[in-house]
Amino acid sequence: MYISGNSTKKILFTYLRKNKSFMKKFSLALLLLVTVVLLNGQAPFPKKDEIKQFTESKTCVVLEDESFSPYNSFIKEAVKAYWKITPYEFISVEEFNKRRPDPAYSFIVLTQTDFEKDKSNSQFNFINLLQGKKVSKLGEMPEICAIPLSFAEEEDIEYNYKLGGILLFMQKHAQMISDDPSLTGRKYLKYYNKNIPQIQGKLLLIKQEDLVPEVSTIEAIKAIYSDKVEIVSEDEIVDAIENKTPNTLILHKVGPIGDVNSGFCFKMLIGTDDSDMYYYNQHTISKTSPNGFLPADLKRIAR
Repeated sequence: MYISGNSTKKILFTYLRKNKSFMKKFSLALLLLVTVVLLNGQAPFPKKDEIKQFTESKTCVVLEDESFSPYNSFIKEAVKAYWKITPYEFISVEEFNKRRPDPAYSFIVLTQTDFEKDKSNSQFNFINLLQGKKVSKLGEMPEICAIPLSFAEEEDIEYNYKLGGILLFMQKHAQMISDDPSLTGRKYLKYYNKNIPQIQGKLLLIKQEDLVPEVSTIEAIKAIYSDKVEIVSEDEIVDAIENKTPNTLILHKVGPIGDVNSGFCFKMLIGTDDSDMYYYNQHTISKTSPNGFLPADLKRIAR
């Protein structure tokens, strides 16, 4: 992961999130099977030869072991529609454990991550693009890209509509580091803040619930950010992604559910026509910095 602080990362099983009693009964056994402690919260970034291995690999999309997993349906649909950079195949967790030492494969894996410095003990779903390598731990596999997807207790349906845009960005990022392997590093998502000046003139599409109360209306936003912005529905965001609407950015915000004053909030602006990231930021949630896109974010992109 690219966030500082120790973290724990494990392959997700949707039924564990949805059935608390089942989780308590079997969590220890599953943790022994799939949990990995990542030192310093950082999976290794790929070396030049490992990036080349990725471009020549078949990408295995790891599905959950639940027969009726919503995630499985969503990721299958998104991969079939948007994944173009490598050949792909859908596999089980069991098959993933067999194949992961093989550099002929790369993997799209959903993981659950918490952070040592987070006093709320919140857990987040991350979608990871990993390169196969013969290592003993999942956390030692080269990480091509990892994106916060959702809060772990959030229903899968809440992030489904953004999967296409996220997969398109991950491929764009993979192509970028393939062209220039020096562009990997500990803060690789923050690298994209170089694109902030290019936000001017583009239309921002933001869901109402992703804004903090202080900037929850167009009038309040315009008092800080004078460029084009619309508060829209999920359907309008999906249309923008599917149609690759020119000069348009969508906000991908990930944070805890409900009225909270702790935990992390992640915020990304992603282009619908070029799949580039134009802004990345994260903040610790507090009474003065609520869970959502902040006035400070608007001020930063307005520069």
